[in-house]
Amino acid sequence: MIAIKRAMALTAIPLVLAGCVSSAEYAGKEAGFSTVSAKVGSVTSKQTVWVQNQQQAQATSTSVKAILGRNKVLDAETAVQVALINNKGLQAAYADLGDSAADAWQSTMLLNPTVSVGFSGIGAPELEAFRTIEGAITTNLLALMTKKRDIDIADTRFRQAQLNAAVRTLQLAAETRRAWINAVAAWENVGQLQRAQTAADAASELAEKLGETGAMTKGGQAREHVFVAELAGETAKARLTARLAKEELTRLMGLWGTDVDYQVPNSLPALPRSLAKRDAIEAEALRNRIDLQVARLELEATARSYGLTEATRYVTDLEILAGFEAEREVEDGKKKWETTAAGELEFAIPIFDTGKARMRKAELGYMRAANQLAEKAVNVRSEARSAYEAYRSNYDIARHYRNNVVPLRTKVEEESLLTYNGMITNTFELLTDTRDKINSILLSVNAKRDFWLADANLAPAVYGGGSSAAAAETEVASASESGGAH
Repeated sequence: MIAIKRAMALTAIPLVLAGCVSSAEYAGKEAGFSTVSAKVGSVTSKQTVWVQNQQQAQATSTSVKAILGRNKVLDAETAVQVALINNKGLQAAYADLGDSAADAWQSTMLLNPTVSVGFSGIGAPELEAFRTIEGAITTNLLALMTKKRDIDIADTRFRQAQLNAAVRTLQLAAETRRAWINAVAAWENVGQLQRAQTAADAASELAEKLGETGAMTKGGQAREHVFVAELAGETAKARLTARLAKEELTRLMGLWGTDVDYQVPNSLPALPRSLAKRDAIEAEALRNRIDLQVARLELEATARSYGLTEATRYVTDLEILAGFEAEREVEDGKKKWETTAAGELEFAIPIFDTGKARMRKAELGYMRAANQLAEKAVNVRSEARSAYEAYRSNYDIARHYRNNVVPLRTKVEEESLLTYNGMITNTFELLTDTRDKINSILLSVNAKRDFWLADANLAPAVYGGGSSAAAAETEVASASESGGAH
């Protein structure tokens, strides 16, 4: 027994050197989530939850039903709130945060020593048992000596996971807001086309009556009838686009069953009277972009890992072994045990592998992380400028259609109607002016939608969670090509 205590004392020496590290920060079920929630709340003013058991899932479901019950027509803010507490993909992303917390927690734990025991010398029955008992306790000394650095690296990765979870949450919020804008704009287009359909039906009836009196040729009547037919096709296409846009919003909010019976407004909000001024948007983005903070932590973790690689360059496998041996003897008719203790230190001699390859790989990893951080900083500034430029320009374009194009088209139609009633112009000119007004109104709706999309992209450009510039351009282009509304 004394020998075992001595062996344990030998292995305890590196444990004392390693020190004691608190694992409380990583051990909780919601480890690190308060940081995520605080960052998301400061940007979106919305609540997010991490569902980890059946009771929490039921409470979340009840909360979602209550929100939908109070808001039969969802505005953008309500849609974002529902998505942040009900999207299952987001909950899966939070599980990655839990994995990182568990890894950091694991890094604070000391390595378990390996114990081996051997028996020998089974003899005559009068000896009753073994003559010799041998044992050893082994632990990895190098791992214990580098424990502090391992913990620092795991902690950096844990903070990275927190920021990645925040980025994923902000990304979902931005995607939901854009989906709501697209859905509402699509239903607004449907409404405009339905009103145009009513006017076109009236014109078609007029053309038919004029044809009966001989005042309009069959070719003229056919033109009006085909316009009505084409408009009906465009309206059906716009309605399909609106339904699909609403389905995308439904998916992002994580709804199914009877919860999908919600409604969205029939038109987008009016343009604001003035623009938000962001004169220092580049500096603001560099200061607040969470994905840039993630890149900085990646460089920090790589640097710590590089230091660890350098520290362990020559010694990659170092173990300390403490052993004991106990032998039973019979002397003067009395049985007694004699014990001896010993220790060994095993390590690899770097004759062939001097660690240069590992050092080179670590250096390249550090330079890669440094260049990625520099690239991210350049991209962040560019994305911030692009987002604000799109915000300003789309506002001017939308105002132009609202204040100039649509009023002028309305005036042209009114004058055309007056001259038609005065028998100065013919029916064809009146119907042509009506069609042009319809097109201008649809362009105005699309311009307003593009502004609100640009407005929704402004916050992600400053705080993170937005799409890349190429994806944003594709989104705007595809949105401009589609018509549609509720």
